Amino acid sequence: MHVMRLLAAAMLPFLSACGDSSVQSVKSVVPDATTAPIQSKRPNAPRVALIMKSLTNPFFMEMEKGAQKAGREAGIELQVKATTQETAIEQQIQLVEDQIKRKVDAIVIIPDHPQRLAPVLKRAQDAGIALVNIDDRLNPQALADSGIRTIPFISVDNENAAYRSAKFAADQIDQPGEAAIIEGVRSTENAARRKNGAERAFKENGKLRIVAMESAHWKVDEGYDVAKRVFTAHPKISVVFCANDLMAIGVMKYLSESRKTGVRVAGFDALEEAKTAIRAGDMTVTVDQQAAQQGYQGVMTALKLLRGETVAADVLVEARLVTGDSLK
Repeated sequence: MHVMRLLAAAMLPFLSACGDSSVQSVKSVVPDATTAPIQSKRPNAPRVALIMKSLTNPFFMEMEKGAQKAGREAGIELQVKATTQETAIEQQIQLVEDQIKRKVDAIVIIPDHPQRLAPVLKRAQDAGIALVNIDDRLNPQALADSGIRTIPFISVDNENAAYRSAKFAADQIDQPGEAAIIEGVRSTENAARRKNGAERAFKENGKLRIVAMESAHWKVDEGYDVAKRVFTAHPKISVVFCANDLMAIGVMKYLSESRKTGVRVAGFDALEEAKTAIRAGDMTVTVDQQAAQQGYQGVMTALKLLRGETVAADVLVEARLVTGDSLK
């Protein structure tokens, strides 16, 4: 698998960025967790903050591009902030606190944790800051318990998209076989919905038996470690669904090193590295959830709120399967 050597080289920054699973302290924010703000030439231009999980994941980099595009088109002042890793919830809480102190007009947020952000977001809303939630849904009960008014949500139908991805791979299995699901961070709604969708797709194939469901916390290196453990225990696995492409890259790296062939790998996010692997035949399918469009819609929705316009409570962006045929 020559392509896997290229993938491994391309993903070295993400391996090193994801290697520490400990929660970072608020003081550990590094300069590259913040991008240069878009400065508007308009007097009294709205000030919007995009607070993200991470800027080391290519998916979120694409989301930022969409947000920056919206900021330029709308003539607003946009600042992008991100935690140093996707589970640094205390750091993200501090980032929201910082924006409250800056007195921004709106915050667009991808939450690190669905429940724990509710109190600080309540303080933001009480300060008159408009809020928009994108990608991973904040927990509705936690918001209600904190007395937060409705926050618009923009994402894809994660369960349906994962179902379609896993089904596309499972439909190519016509002999009795075993399946595995590599999950994301289990406290997030996206991870839960993607696991549910993949599980449903695999169970619909009467020839498949799910033998493992483990979390690799969205990370390349953990995807590799989980794959090594799972395939050692269940060497007859013929299809794997990974809840994001970073974990899928870790799985493929293990499959390449162990010289396992004939395993269908389904992913989620449509990273360029995943597309390369699909073209090479090392990966079967992934999901394009249009990250840039989610970022764009998030900023534009914030602007509509600031203008006093009515916005939908939920907006679903189309998710598209990416396969060998679609890449031709």
